[in-house]
This record gives sequence, structure tokens and C-alpha cells, in this order.
Amino acid sequence: EELDLSSCKVLDFKRVLNMHEGYLERTFKAKLNSGKVVRVRAKRFLSIVDAEISAIRYSVTPENFNGNINFELYLDGNVKNQDSNYNEKFWDEVSRHSGKGEGYVMVKTKKLDFHVCTGMKYFVEKNGEIQDVKPIVNDREKYVANSIDIKVKKDEKIVIYKYASSLSSLNYSVENIMEKTVEVLDKAIDKGFDNLLEEHAKAWIEKWKESDIVIGGDIAAQQGIRFNIFQLNQTYTGKDERLNIGPKGFTGEKYGGSTYWDTEAYALPFYLNTAGAKIARNLLLYRYKHLEKAIENATKLGFKDGAALYPMVTMNGEECHNEWEITFEEIHRNGAIAYAIYYYINHTGDKTYMTDLGLEVLIGISRFWSQRVSFSTDKNKYVILGVTGPNEYENNVNNNWYTNTIAVWTLEYTLEALSYVNNVAPDKYNKLLDKLNFDSEKETKHWKDIVKNMYFPYDEKQKIFLQQDGYLDKKQIVAAELDPDIRPLNQHWSWDRILRSCFLKQADVLQGIYFFEERYDIETIRRNFKYYESRTVHESSLSACIHSILAAKTGDIDKAYELYLRTARLDLDDYNKEVAEGLHITSMAGTWMAIVKGFGGMRVRNGKLCFNPLIPEQWENYSFSIKFRGRSLIIGVTKNEVKINNRSDKNVSVVIFGNEDKLPGYGEKVFQKE
Repeated sequence: EELDLSSCKVLDFKRVLNMHEGYLERTFKAKLNSGKVVRVRAKRFLSIVDAEISAIRYSVTPENFNGNINFELYLDGNVKNQDSNYNEKFWDEVSRHSGKGEGYVMVKTKKLDFHVCTGMKYFVEKNGEIQDVKPIVNDREKYVANSIDIKVKKDEKIVIYKYASSLSSLNYSVENIMEKTVEVLDKAIDKGFDNLLEEHAKAWIEKWKESDIVIGGDIAAQQGIRFNIFQLNQTYTGKDERLNIGPKGFTGEKYGGSTYWDTEAYALPFYLNTAGAKIARNLLLYRYKHLEKAIENATKLGFKDGAALYPMVTMNGEECHNEWEITFEEIHRNGAIAYAIYYYINHTGDKTYMTDLGLEVLIGISRFWSQRVSFSTDKNKYVILGVTGPNEYENNVNNNWYTNTIAVWTLEYTLEALSYVNNVAPDKYNKLLDKLNFDSEKETKHWKDIVKNMYFPYDEKQKIFLQQDGYLDKKQIVAAELDPDIRPLNQHWSWDRILRSCFLKQADVLQGIYFFEERYDIETIRRNFKYYESRTVHESSLSACIHSILAAKTGDIDKAYELYLRTARLDLDDYNKEVAEGLHITSMAGTWMAIVKGFGGMRVRNGKLCFNPLIPEQWENYSFSIKFRGRSLIIGVTKNEVKINNRSDKNVSVVIFGNEDKLPGYGEKVFQKE
């Protein structure tokens, strides 16, 4: 009979994700239909010290019988993606091999000839002694297995140690992948499960020193942020600039692991301020290396002269999205890529990125914006027609305020960058302009004209920025009036009904205010926040974090806390009823921002690190760590004071509640809250 928890009686069950040391452990006791009782304990991890190694220790103890237990240890490459193309199988088998204590499957993708070799090795212990097992090999296409029988007596413990590794042609030649996989597995077995787990746990503990957020007095809030930080740290290490961050990470098949603008808009700050500048720089390099593809993408759509449109969804720089209203119209993504360059340089002071790489990207993006605008003789202004903003509950609109705003900002920033590079590195400047056939006088004149004469929809009566032309023609209803039984809207309403409604899926105007808040006085921010947040249903995972930050900015701590808790526990509590598709990894980075930028009030202004901390009533205290220009700081906030600890040997200037102060190396200061 088969041990299947869905058909036997489960006497006890416990599953623990140890986020501090990075492993998953499952224990249970089950009674089979025959009356036999077995206890199982399994511990597994994927090493962050050596990402090519994973291991599982699986133990079984019969509690009331003697007999044979059969185990099948297997690798299965015959899987399909449940989200994309339904039952299509993505792998073609190249080869497979299995023998005593090992098995290997090599497959390749159908289109790009991308090879992956997955291998396993294992051994078995009984009562602490290694067993000489004689497996039966069960192979079929893209599947290898060893079937083994172990004789056991009551209370004898069987322990299986299984090591697995997946190597790809991204890092190895096709001819050597199998050989390298064997080497990796041999190395893992030589080191042993306990040693691998120990070094893995130590590495996780160091990770937590860099990125932990501690919240006193609120278990739900604490659990939420630590769960999110754990997922972020195991999703992206930043060691390889060819890789990026999928919205679901490796937790689900939706989106197929592709990259969106989420990385630049939401994930970059977390990795920059916890893992450091080099890790964040690799995210920028990923886009730089795809610039040629972005130019090809724009050319296919009729743009010219080196205009660049980065794809909405990509793995290798090519557009992977197939919905026209997103692929062709959600062009604001270009602005997020430009903004990431600004954000990185503003936080790190690394202006060499601009002179060496950044300016080239900005010119390509600005050329796109300058060709994408139209001049309206009716308005006597430049307009941008036929777009989809961040709020995807609107499609094919004219003059989305956020899109127009970030387009103009990109042009302004590129003009500043041109002037800067010309001044500090004239040789590089001239060489780049020659490479790009850039007519500085002609192109910059057009850009300046767009900046000066762009149209921005605005309602004089309510003194708010309008999400797009015609937004006020919709029936204005606040989200609180919706029946909870019809939420989320996209699971209950037809798309035509959603598109005709005033409801927002996520921040749109408020996304622009978040990016460029220094341009707006607090009353402008407050008016727009009050208007749009009340119409936002927060059915995008990326929504609540931006609203939480702006609520904190306006001093509405209760609203900021409500929205923080929503974003922090989005997946743990399955707010949007879709967690089965995978976790929302990039929005988890937004949770970190909601604390650090929202409650902590962290900003970088004029090269200085600024804080204006608030604390929710529900919290006794909180603290977070920040890396900033070679310094490492811990910021602790209580009801009455803010403590900053400089963990580096360099002095650092900070601005607290608007007042500048200097912390010496390894120094600590306490600031009383006003």
C-alpha cells in the first residue's frame, strides 16, 4: 500500500519554514488503511552558499510493524507550465542516465536550445549505518528513478540523504554539463548534509544581519515583513547581471519567471539598501545589456533613429507579452527604467555609471518619448495618446497623467545627464554621440520643447491631477461602497464593466507623486491621495505599499498601518485569493519600502540620508538596517526617540526631523522626537 496523506489517517502533522536558517521541515505521523503507523521527518534546503546544490534528509520510522518499505527516488523533467499554453510541455529530452544511487536528466527548450541537466545522488542509512541497496531502475522519457526496498523492524529509523543539482548552458558548455553536474553532486556528498546545512544557516544569519526588520508589540506585522524579506533574499542574490527578478520569483508558474517594470519601481530600493550598491548595479546592467533589443523592439513598432522601448515582459530582452493593450500601450515602463538609473546614482553617488553606461540608455528612452508624443493643435500642447497607465483597470486612454509626467521627467533628466557627462568626461561624451549619431542641437531642442509644452490633465475645481482625459466622465463611486462579495472585481466583473468604472487596480497618479514627491506641497499630495485612494480597490499586489508610504507622508498613520498590514500579509492571508499562482515577490519589496520609506521616512536629499520617523500606535518599537555609500546603519524607533547606530568606520551625515547631524565611525546617537 502507498503512503498517501490524502487517503490515510493523519495522526499529527507539522510543517515549519525556518526563515532564520533557511530550511523547510515537515514531520507527520500517519496510519495507513492496514493499521500500520509510520512517522516521517523531512528537512530540505537549497544552498545560498552554493546555488547549484540542494539537499533533503528524509527519515521514516515504522512504529507498529516489521516489513519492507519501498522508496522511489526520482527526477521528473516531464513537467508542464499550468499558467502558460495550458498543457504544452516545454522540454525536449536530450539524454538520461540512471544507475545505482544516481540519476540524470538533460533537457532543452524548444525555441532557444537552452540546456539544463538535473542530477541526483543519494545514500540510505538504517539505524545510523549506510545500507548497500540494490535499486531497480525505472526510466522513461524525461524521467529517471531508483526503486529500493528496505527491510525494517518496529522503531528502526530509515534515513535517505538525497542531493540534487541543476546546471544549465547559461554557465557551462553543453558538452560539459553532465560531467559538471556529477562533480557538483560528488562535492555535496563529500561535504555531507550537516556541513552543507551548517554553512547555509550561517550565511542566512549573516543575511538577516543586513536586512532584518524588528517590530516590537505586533506579531502579525513582524511575521509579515520577515516572511517577505526571506522570500526576497532567496529569490535574488545579485551575483549575475544576466539575471533579474520575476514577479513570482520561483514560487509559482504565473508569468513564467519573466521580468517586469516591477524590478525598477519596487525591488531596486530593497536590494540597494540591504545588499549594497554592486548588487543593485547588476539590476541596471541587466537593462543596459538589453538596450539593443529595446531598440529593435521600438523599430518593429515604427520608431527610428535609435529609439528604445523596453519590453513589458522579458527574459532575454525580447518582448514576451501578447496582449496589445499592455505590450504596445503600457509604455510607462520605459520611465521606470530611467528612474532606476536616477535612484541608483542618487543613493550611491556612483556617477561613473552615468558616464559609462547610463546616458546611453537614457538617450534611447528619450528618443522614444520624443517620437511617441503628438502635438495637439486644439490644446496647443504635446499629448500622449493610446496608452495604459499603471492602473490596468483602464486601457487605451489618452494623456495618462503618470505617463505624461514620467515622460517629461525622463527628458529633463536626460538633458541634465548630457550636460553633466559633457562637462566631466567630454571624450566619452563625444564618442557616445558619434556612436549614436546623436544630433545634440536638433534633438535636445525638440526635447526641451516637449518639456515646456506637455499637457497634463488637471481638475481646477477639485485641484487634483486627473488620471487621464475623460476620467471624470465616469460615475464616481468610492470603493467602500462595493459589496465585499464581488471582490476582487477581476474575478466577478466582465472587463467592459471594469473599464467603464472609476475604480483603480493600483496607484497611478499616486505612483507619480510617490516618485516625484519633492515637486509637490503636502496639501497637493493629501488632496490627490484622499481622492484616488478612496477609489482604489488594491487588487494589484503593487498597490498597498505605495499608498502606505504616501499615507505616512501625509501624517495619516492609521491608514498607513492598515495598508502596510495588507501589503505585508498579502500572501500569508491570501487577500486577493490568488496565492496558489505563486507569491508576489516584487511587491514584497514594496512592504520593505512601506516601513523604511513610509514609517521611517527615509529619503536621500542632496547626497544626505534623511529620516522623519513615525510609529504606529500598535507598535512598541521597530528597527531596520540600511547600507548607504559604504556605511552600514541601524535605525531604531520608539514612541519617544530615534537611535542611529553607525556600524562602519566612516563618518556619516544624517538629517533627522529636518536637522543635520554627523555620526562618527562606530558611533551612536539618540534623537528625541519632537
